Amino acid sequence: MTTQEVANSLVKLCREGKYEQAAKELYSPTITSVEAEGAPNRIVQGLEAVAKKGAKFEQMLEKVNSSSFSDPIVAENFFACTMKMNVQMKGAPGPIDMDEICVYTVKGDKIVREEFFYTVQPQQAY
Repeated sequence: MTTQEVANSLVKLCREGKYEQAAKELYSPTITSVEAEGAPNRIVQGLEAVAKKGAKFEQMLEKVNSSSFSDPIVAENFFACTMKMNVQMKGAPGPIDMDEICVYTVKGDKIVREEFFYTVQPQQAY
């Protein structure tokens, strides 16, 4: 797959809420995942660690009110998109807006790095 095809597949699966499927199909087993500066567990390595991080986040969610993903922008073996979510976290007094830029690096036909840029909120403990 080309970088454009990987990007299109990731965005399509994310728009459908199929995050686990996206990781299994499109991520390298040695993926590096980087959260925003100041976030807990900022850097994790490997597909299993990324899955655990995702599962921990899911456990903290009470409800996803809305989510959207922009079309990807591709340059060479990189692509970026925006992700916006409105979620209700367990124990939080009200919904939280999450807005971030996601940047991916592709090698071959797999994503080898993902990095997320957003403002870390005090209530985010994942």
